[in-house]
Amino acid sequence: MSSRYTLAIHTSSPDLGLAISDGGDIRQQVWPLGREQSNLMHHHLQAFLQPQTWAELSALAVAIGPGGFTGTRIGVVLARTLAQQLQIPLFGVSSLAAIAQQEADRLSHRSLPSELSFEQIAVQMPAQRGQLFTGIYQVSDQFTVMQSDAVMTEAVWQETLATLEKPYHLVKAESNQGDYVTGVLELAHRARTAGHQPNWSDVLPFYGQHPIE
Repeated sequence: MSSRYTLAIHTSSPDLGLAISDGGDIRQQVWPLGREQSNLMHHHLQAFLQPQTWAELSALAVAIGPGGFTGTRIGVVLARTLAQQLQIPLFGVSSLAAIAQQEADRLSHRSLPSELSFEQIAVQMPAQRGQLFTGIYQVSDQFTVMQSDAVMTEAVWQETLATLEKPYHLVKAESNQGDYVTGVLELAHRARTAGHQPNWSDVLPFYGQHPIE
């Protein structure tokens, strides 16, 4: 039995998002688990994986945040443990980058050329104390981080956007992120196609200020 599937896990919000693909069709499901996420995550993961098996996985991908502290932590810990036990690569993907990738995919399938007149995607998402999680990306044949994920006030974010020289598309994302698990999967596929094979030990959660092991 060949190992060819990539499984993506997104727990950086109260939603649990799972997606799997062999490089072709993508199967995805989201559960609004709320505070029960840590208790029910393993049950849903086992059920979702079928009819595939753990032996058929050739890589894992996980959303590393920013997002909720507890959800992000348990997702990354689970992914690290699975990748270590299965001895397969683990791709850590920014939650904001996944949003940008999925938004670019959505717009590229629309028929209005005016929707695609931007060169960058800026993503904002609510953080604590009235601040915002923010990131800026260029999504084309290659995915490029133009501004690394950061926490900032609304005023600083607006100043940052005002300095952009290229046209941009702004995404005001909500806190629930499970639906963006396919963005996690696609960015992992991009990285793998480029030849990256990251070790599980290199993947750390990002809570908004700095990575914490």
